[in-house]
Amino acid sequence: MELSLDPSKAGSYSSRSQIARVVTENWVAEQVYCPACDCDTLIPTPPGTQVVDFVCRVCKEGFQLKSQSHAFHSKVTDAAYGPMIERIERRRAPSFMFLHYRPDRWRVRDLFLVPNYFLSPSVIERRKPLASTARRARWVGCNIILSALPGDARIPMVADEIPLPSEDVRSSWRRFSFFKGANTESRGWMADVLACVRELRLESFFLADLYAFEDQLAAMHPLNKNIRPKIRQQLQVLRDHGVLAFGGRGRYKVIASEHGPKRQPL
Repeated sequence: MELSLDPSKAGSYSSRSQIARVVTENWVAEQVYCPACDCDTLIPTPPGTQVVDFVCRVCKEGFQLKSQSHAFHSKVTDAAYGPMIERIERRRAPSFMFLHYRPDRWRVRDLFLVPNYFLSPSVIERRKPLASTARRARWVGCNIILSALPGDARIPMVADEIPLPSEDVRSSWRRFSFFKGANTESRGWMADVLACVRELRLESFFLADLYAFEDQLAAMHPLNKNIRPKIRQQLQVLRDHGVLAFGGRGRYKVIASEHGPKRQPL
């Protein structure tokens, strides 16, 4: 994977944001492979296509590219709130590529992926409506709260200007693909409980350790009044899929993946 960007691809564009968009989209089309299957290329969608910027011609996985000249932090601005929630609930949201480039050297520094099966309403933040005097008066946008996702959801493809082996990237993508078979609510609960497990940063823990996140999970799922049973349920799901092992008497052990979850700095 060549990490150099080619600003000449932007042609006659003068806007800095337009130049960055064209240059980074061209780089993805030339250099990035599909993490969801063995296809070595991603195809740009036709101009004017909403939401999806690239698609795999083999598995049809769709991707939206977010690129910027500084590191990604806890939140990333996205499009309209209502349509985003609707796409998530209908399982039509794209997966995301987050690309951080060096504008001084036109070079990719970091690229990480977030599979769409990790997206749930609990990680989408509603922004304030635009003022009544704005061109799009009362329009409501959203933020993707990266800090609410478990580290496993952020799959690095390039880290500190070093491309990761494609087999590692694809292995990380497949490890939690069982999320796809769950409905929107269940996917959200699995991801949120997994995020709590990762936040403990322990090789083993007790059920009581997860109960410490009860208030946090209640705030993320305000319609659910049975938080502790849901925590136990999701721990069982994660155990059944080889993410955790049950040691008895409320004790769980974290099973490390072959390549391990690689957390992006926030």
